[in-house]
Amino acid sequence: MRFIRQHSFLSKPPVWAALVFVLSLLLYIWTLAPTVTLVDSGELIIAARSLGVAHPPGFPLYLMLAHLASLVPIGSVAQRVNFASSLFAALACGMLTLVVAELLHISEILRASTRPRKKRKDRRSSPRPTVGIIESRQLPILAAAVTGGLLFACSRTLWSYATIAEVYTLNSLLILMIFLLLLRWRRRVIEARTLASRGTLAGAANADHLLLLGAIVFGLALGIHHVTVALTLPALAVIVYETERASFFVSKKFVYCALFSLVALVVVYSYLPLAAARDPILNWGNPRSISAIWSHISGWQYRVFLSFSPANIASQLPQLLRFLLREFAAPWLPLTLCFGGVGFVTALKRDHATLFFLLLIVIADIGYVLNYDIAEDKDAYYLPTFIAIAIAAALGVLRVLQFLSERLRRSSGYIALVLVALVLPAIALASNWPYNNRRHYFIAHDYVDNILGSIEPNGLVLTLDWQVASPMLYVQQIERRRSDVQVVDLNLLRRSWYFDYLKRACPELMARSTDKIDIYVAELKQWEHDPEAYAKSTVLTQRIASKFEAAFEALVTRQLAIAPVHVTSELILQTEGGDVNFTNWLNRNFQAVPRGLVFQLFPDSTFHDPGPLGLRTRGLADGTIRFEPDDVVSQKVLPVYKSMLVNRGRYLAHFGQHERAIEAFAQALALDAKFDLALEGMQQSKDQLNQIDERDARRPR
Repeated sequence: MRFIRQHSFLSKPPVWAALVFVLSLLLYIWTLAPTVTLVDSGELIIAARSLGVAHPPGFPLYLMLAHLASLVPIGSVAQRVNFASSLFAALACGMLTLVVAELLHISEILRASTRPRKKRKDRRSSPRPTVGIIESRQLPILAAAVTGGLLFACSRTLWSYATIAEVYTLNSLLILMIFLLLLRWRRRVIEARTLASRGTLAGAANADHLLLLGAIVFGLALGIHHVTVALTLPALAVIVYETERASFFVSKKFVYCALFSLVALVVVYSYLPLAAARDPILNWGNPRSISAIWSHISGWQYRVFLSFSPANIASQLPQLLRFLLREFAAPWLPLTLCFGGVGFVTALKRDHATLFFLLLIVIADIGYVLNYDIAEDKDAYYLPTFIAIAIAAALGVLRVLQFLSERLRRSSGYIALVLVALVLPAIALASNWPYNNRRHYFIAHDYVDNILGSIEPNGLVLTLDWQVASPMLYVQQIERRRSDVQVVDLNLLRRSWYFDYLKRACPELMARSTDKIDIYVAELKQWEHDPEAYAKSTVLTQRIASKFEAAFEALVTRQLAIAPVHVTSELILQTEGGDVNFTNWLNRNFQAVPRGLVFQLFPDSTFHDPGPLGLRTRGLADGTIRFEPDDVVSQKVLPVYKSMLVNRGRYLAHFGQHERAIEAFAQALALDAKFDLALEGMQQSKDQLNQIDERDARRPR
């Protein structure tokens, strides 16, 4: 500690923020996913690489920055974009370190300014009040700030998105950058006021450039995940109000801030029509017109997931509790939440602005997310809440350090300082490592490889599974493999822009069914123009549904006449995410033969060999990475492997090939030793083999 005092640069928060950044980046690089992952990763990499348009709201700022990362000639394209997420996340952790330091410095300045004034002679000879504060209290403040930064670095959610291609780490970085700029502006205004009131400064120094810069960053941040950014507005308003009161909101500064944010917003979203005009590979929504741009930015297609019913909120509270308990430690050790509670109480007693700032982040975020019912990436929507908890925990750490320093000798106090500063991040690191170490994560890539390995040349794959369609885009468009295979996402057939993509990706497939497709697309565009009319009319709903089914049936039957057709499991087995009408029609008209992770359709009922059993299952059950029950791997990918292996076994057993059936059941049990359907199927095949052996033994030789 004497070394830090002797080297004054070490007492500066940016130095320690840089250390947090480096440590975080090293952690993320070590655990970086080596290739494409599930959910939106494949789509985002394609959109970034080709400067295309991603799903709403489009994430233009992310795509432009990720595009630059994709040009770096090191590693695969997926690794480059994954690394960009790591870089953004590490910067966010350094930024949170600075945010905590700013909050604590502001609190110390406010406390000092409320102390009894010294005599005039003493005041004139005394240095700036902040200098004395920093000299006497800097070490605990630095320790608390570093704790907050490292704690956020090792948190479950940020870390999970820091190793894959996703938008949420950049979103967190910009949110924290806004916080830092506003808090630094507040500190300088308070310092100037304090000095002016003591007669050491003629007037307040102008720090408005920080405010305007924060407004610009706010506008840019809206070009990523605008909902979670906008939800921070109440908290930002508290900081401004506590600094300049209500007069700010009727001042020119407020107008300038609004204008700067608006200009930044318009500039960043001008990317959408410019990108769409280039006709990129992925042109989601084709946002060229004003109405299309607004629909894309506002994400109107996702409004169906918003529900403000008390029942919906109540159903999501257990999930929120799970997220909170596991975010910074094992669920049975909520130590960070306890420190966060201490931090909130400390803020209540010492700095109401900090308390309301943190509380409004949490309240606005949770209030929105509890009403937004989506299955995937739900934890990412709580990142502002986790940011607030990490900051509050850092405040709690400082309070504990101050408590210990008052009761321990100096040497013991320093040891306690180091231990308290490191224990929370260490617990988070140990708890979250098994879930976030994606160094050997090949699940999405193997998923696609296993499917492509079962597809005959020029085959068609129909799917409702985004976990197939998204990484398949990467494998086919970036790695340039199996371009002969045509993949159609049936969910996206409900969007007219997707047919423009298919006409480029699968021109012959589209041409064979153009009569049915054109009729359906014309109806689909009418629905997109006025969806409420269709919602109110049963006749219109049935009409568009019948045209959709006719187009689907034409795609299948006309393709099957000249080339193989394959469908993913949810289209045959009526699993979650499937479509009953599609399933009934397919099962009624075709024999579905399990081949790897897909079914191949045949017009007859004779035996067709399902091919060799050669599925790669790296990471699914070998312990290289652990998955929560609500993880997309546990929910969607692993069940497909198990069900397809069981269906393969049943199919082979039905045609008397019990030895091969047992192999399939055994591989299913290797993934889940308690899988009842596999156990049952294996036992039945073994019984059949025993009966055959007994019959053979009774035959006369």
